[in-house]
Amino acid sequence: MRARHLSTFFIFFFGALGGLLFGFDTGIISGASPLIESNFNLGTAQTGFIVSSVLIGSSVGALSIGSLSDRYGRKRLLVFASILFLIGSGLSMFAQGFVSMVIARIILGFAVGSASALTPAYLAELADAPHRGSLGTMFQLMITLGILLAYVSNLGFLHHNLLGLRDWRWMLGSALIPALMLFIGSIILPESPRYLVEKGDIDEARDVLHELRAKTNEDPDKELADIQTVANQPKGGLKELFTVARPAVIVAILLMLLQQLVGINSVIYFLPQVFIKGFGFPESNAIWISVGIGVVNFLCTILAYNIMDRFNRKTILLFGSIVMALSIGILSILNFTLKVQDAAVPTMILIGIYIFGFAVSWGPICWLMIGEIFPLNVRGVGTSIGSAANWIGNFIVSQFFLELLHMFNNNVGGPFAVFTFFAIVSIFFVIFMVPETRGKTLEQIEMDMRKNAALKAAAKSAAQAK
Repeated sequence: MRARHLSTFFIFFFGALGGLLFGFDTGIISGASPLIESNFNLGTAQTGFIVSSVLIGSSVGALSIGSLSDRYGRKRLLVFASILFLIGSGLSMFAQGFVSMVIARIILGFAVGSASALTPAYLAELADAPHRGSLGTMFQLMITLGILLAYVSNLGFLHHNLLGLRDWRWMLGSALIPALMLFIGSIILPESPRYLVEKGDIDEARDVLHELRAKTNEDPDKELADIQTVANQPKGGLKELFTVARPAVIVAILLMLLQQLVGINSVIYFLPQVFIKGFGFPESNAIWISVGIGVVNFLCTILAYNIMDRFNRKTILLFGSIVMALSIGILSILNFTLKVQDAAVPTMILIGIYIFGFAVSWGPICWLMIGEIFPLNVRGVGTSIGSAANWIGNFIVSQFFLELLHMFNNNVGGPFAVFTFFAIVSIFFVIFMVPETRGKTLEQIEMDMRKNAALKAAAKSAAQAK
């Protein structure tokens, strides 16, 4: 179906729905896992593996989907990811034990990883340069909305065994609704105009661009000509990842690793346990703290959506790094110097400030930039590499956070001191390595990269000739 039949809001909303499922399927397990553990009589190691098995699937999905999307298109692979979401959600809802639950979670992980690699590139390729920041931020906005809806679903279904099915089955099964929405939406979404040009379907690309730019001041025909110019550049195939695109690969990997190593998913996954183990909170109070953090995360990402096109990417990243480093640095000091009962409320406030710093900066911009900085012919596989780095960082944080907490005798100052170190590292990384992409078309970004690569190659040849 051609884009002229659809509104641009529909296109970007449904294009970003993969982010909602990403957030929902990573957030829903926090409330369901204790119930699954008791229902199946599992040990803590088995429960932990059920939680982390989604990360295994996500890493594989993220790494494998990129080259497929460069070959078969963003749209077809979004349809494929939505089918995996439906299968994984259905299987997890009706799992009969540990093995079947792990299989379902790995399938879900493959879908989540695929969506995390596909969606940033797809949204970046549909958006016009002046609005690419805010439209690209829709992916992170959907992730935070998915996490919040997962928390609400957990609270809503808790202790409600409907139609003879346990509450946790309804929690996990509620993911079928957004999965079905993504399936229907992805069938009627347009293909990326840049992918269409790359494959020689110029007329279809022109139709899509004219509809997407109908209510903007951008000239779709000039944009099409620029896309064709870049698409006709000599291609080096996948080896471009290690030549022309090597700076982009390094930046993408470090962006996505640091996004996790500043500790965000320790808060998303384990905040109830932090307040139960670290401060002696009752479980009912601790889960409400998670809902509160989910609300803060979502509202701050709405703020990011509204400011993303007004400030440079590097400025926003630097602001977020400084806010995170200061808030969790102070949090660490307070927890090592104050009595436990005196540190609880300041810790809650400082985590809220930390979430704000992350949600307006590193949360959305990392996903946005990995869709911007790669050349067209390797954009799919490039975003896959960045996404996989994110899942590896996620796995590291989720596996070792509770160990770190235990190592410091349940004093949260210890783990957050480690996260503070990486927040400080992120400041220097932004200053010295991250390129500025705001206001540039994807084609301008790519041509700048090619010029820099050519200059470096010429300088190297001149040095060798001396």
